[in-house]
Amino acid sequence: MTIIGLINQKGGVSKSTTSIHLAYWLSVKKNKKVLLVDADSQKSSSQWIDGMDKEIPVSILQSPDEILEQLPDLSRNYEYVIVDGPASLSEATRAILFRCDVAVIPTQPTGVDLRSASDAMRLVKQAQSVRGGLPKALIFLSRAVKGTKLKEEAISLLSQIPDSQFLKAVIHQKQAIADTSGQSATVWDLSGTAAAESGQEYNNLFKEILSLL
Repeated sequence: MTIIGLINQKGGVSKSTTSIHLAYWLSVKKNKKVLLVDADSQKSSSQWIDGMDKEIPVSILQSPDEILEQLPDLSRNYEYVIVDGPASLSEATRAILFRCDVAVIPTQPTGVDLRSASDAMRLVKQAQSVRGGLPKALIFLSRAVKGTKLKEEAISLLSQIPDSQFLKAVIHQKQAIADTSGQSATVWDLSGTAAAESGQEYNNLFKEILSLL
């Protein structure tokens, strides 16, 4: 089994959206046995899954002790466990980093978000020093706007963060993605060119993540 944690201290960077789409992609499109773990106090991803017509198992683990003690046992029954982390660099986030194989850090192309990614990497490196190298750190750019200088500058800065792998796949800002949460859906459930384009971007992102496991 593989445990993939989505972490960042900042809210609104697409942790829950990415978690849902990754769990759906692995379960429905790749026919893998997947568990989604909601470790965010807002419980956005578990509520999102509850509204979907696809049966993706969900477990809610809120405290650091629950994450440390229960995640290993839960993961034995699944090929992949996706952990939607809290919007903070809390003890719960540290617990996720001490149990996951891969830490995926979504980051928006703003100064605040770029600093947040560096702060998240500090926690990742602390866990790596204790665990002998794990978890592997993967950073990707989310909610980017095509053709902007801000996007290009963010790519340049993120690719230079030490001890991490910056992913080539970029998720661009689209209304189709914003609509998915309210409709308890994924972009693959929606119609239209924008949804199809976003679906391909997620497909590229998740293939890249799996290639690095």
